[in-house]
Amino acid sequence: MGAFVRNSNIIIRINNKEEVLMPINEIGLSGNHNLNNGLATALAARAAEIKNDVIRESLRTFEGVEHRLEHVRTVDGVKYINDSKATNINAVWYALDSFNTPMALILGGRDKGNDYSELVDQIREKVHTIIAIGEARPMIEEQLKNVVPHFETAESMKEAVRFGKKYTKRGEIVLLSPACASFDMFENYEERGNEFKRIVNGL
Repeated sequence: MGAFVRNSNIIIRINNKEEVLMPINEIGLSGNHNLNNGLATALAARAAEIKNDVIRESLRTFEGVEHRLEHVRTVDGVKYINDSKATNINAVWYALDSFNTPMALILGGRDKGNDYSELVDQIREKVHTIIAIGEARPMIEEQLKNVVPHFETAESMKEAVRFGKKYTKRGEIVLLSPACASFDMFENYEERGNEFKRIVNGL
């Protein structure tokens, strides 16, 4: 009994009957954690006797919340993703886990005693460029500079986005997922995310 994945499809089994709900690649939000959330949501909805076509449409069209893996814009084939709400290492790990695409990663802000080495495996696999911002720049540089082909430090969000644009090509991603608090440069993570979006929308 429950919801699970078989052959890249979401299956719901209730009362010893199996129903194929939808292919997992049709879910609107990427990442294994969002797939798990989708399974739980689908199961709860079916238990409440909501029809499968309504559940499918909801999972396809749900765009998530602002500043959490928010797709801002695609410019020259490069996707810009605002994950300003990722203020710790764990959140960045899940952000990186959500993509299988080469990317530039904007990290930094007010450090919380982070151990950035926890991200090394994910970074080696997916990140070709790290752009460090804010007070955490020296710590990020010390721990991660030798992990990626390209490492830059930026004085501002505008410069960070400029470096992201410089190092990425069509089909790749520029991801703002800072792992840090925002208070060194911004009032809060919302202001940081909004500044990123403003700059990206001006490209």
